[in-house]
Amino acid sequence: MSDSSLAYASAATSALSVSSVSSVITVSPVAPASPTYPVAPSAPAARSAIAKGTLEFKRSNRALFFGGFATFSLLYCIQPLFPLLSQQFHLTPAQSSWSLSVSSGLLAISLVLLSAVSDRIGRKPLMVASLFAAAVLTILSAFARDYAQLLMIRAALGVALGGMPAVAMAYLGEEIEGPSLGLSMGLYIAGSAFGGMSGRLVASMLSDFLSWRWALGVLGVAGLLAAAEFWRSLPASKNFVPSTRGWNALPHAIKQHFSDQGLPWLFCLAFVLMGCFVSLYNYIGYRLLAAPFGLRHSTLGLLALLYLIGIFSSVWAGRLVDRLGRRGVLWIMLSVMLSGILLTLFDSLPLIVIGMALATFGFFASHSIASSWVSRRARAPQALASAFYLLFYYLGSSLIGSASGMMWGYDGWTGIVTMLGLCLAGGLLVALRLRHLQPLGAREAA
Repeated sequence: MSDSSLAYASAATSALSVSSVSSVITVSPVAPASPTYPVAPSAPAARSAIAKGTLEFKRSNRALFFGGFATFSLLYCIQPLFPLLSQQFHLTPAQSSWSLSVSSGLLAISLVLLSAVSDRIGRKPLMVASLFAAAVLTILSAFARDYAQLLMIRAALGVALGGMPAVAMAYLGEEIEGPSLGLSMGLYIAGSAFGGMSGRLVASMLSDFLSWRWALGVLGVAGLLAAAEFWRSLPASKNFVPSTRGWNALPHAIKQHFSDQGLPWLFCLAFVLMGCFVSLYNYIGYRLLAAPFGLRHSTLGLLALLYLIGIFSSVWAGRLVDRLGRRGVLWIMLSVMLSGILLTLFDSLPLIVIGMALATFGFFASHSIASSWVSRRARAPQALASAFYLLFYYLGSSLIGSASGMMWGYDGWTGIVTMLGLCLAGGLLVALRLRHLQPLGAREAA
């Protein structure tokens, strides 16, 4: 997505703060005093980071690629089916979009709670359980008797997926060495892009030639296979430290993250990015299925191939940021996304496709940059900071996605583009403000 995740534990070359709620009390960004930081040359290393080029690095990247694939394919496979759901259940475009909005909205809420759970029970067990549960629920959704039942199953799927995005990126921040975190984060988001592409493409093709029920069933089985590969490949955590203080420390941790000079702005940026991107793909189908274009569902599904651009741009942006820094790149990528959305106003199919491509490129690059920025800046408990980034990320998907459907009713595609353009203009102002954000230390400046 988001997906994902979705979020971002801080990783440094020399040390990483303890990932638990209790570490908020004992760890200072200036003078760390936790026992996990060695204070004498003879002390054992506080952190055994996974280095680039090792077998564990390859295994972790492969596992998180499959995790991102499963998360986004299962969450967004419903998106190209909106017109079919509108026909079968007699729904407006905004009502049809509820099947995605209810999932992303509950995902936003549940990931905050489940990230706190992961601080106690560990990262991998929760992520594995989330992926398997989401795959089973997707299979069950293929047998929904009516739209109300489909919505209930999709709501449960959103809750289940809450254990994946934020926890996955917290895992990366804890386990991957600092200089390689941008690449690993980019690969995870690339897996999300591949999942979003595959989910949309398979759902479009199967629904055109078979039915939307077959599409959901097949993608649910694919999700089970991806979950099994994730379970098999992901190395066990070496740097995870369970929380001992429980829920009582949450208010202090929340206050710490929201009093930071940069994190709240990054959370807002996540809201805008995902909301605009999801809205673009939510409703472009209604435009291209109608006159003067009149495309088939299977032809429309080929737009999902544009996610390949996202796979490239997220990895490319991660490497670029590792070299040049995120402050000078983020606002440019947001400008690319805004330009692409504006191009879709033209009544020319080639220009619309180019606009969708630019918007997809800009979105995945911007998300990769913002996610790694939160990872660098967040202090313990990192999973909670990850969760708040993705809380806003998926709330944007739910709220802006639904509001865009209402704009379709008022002024068609022009109304949607106007709303998304204003949202992204606000996001661009946030990115320009973040250019002047002072880093907390060497780990964020790197």
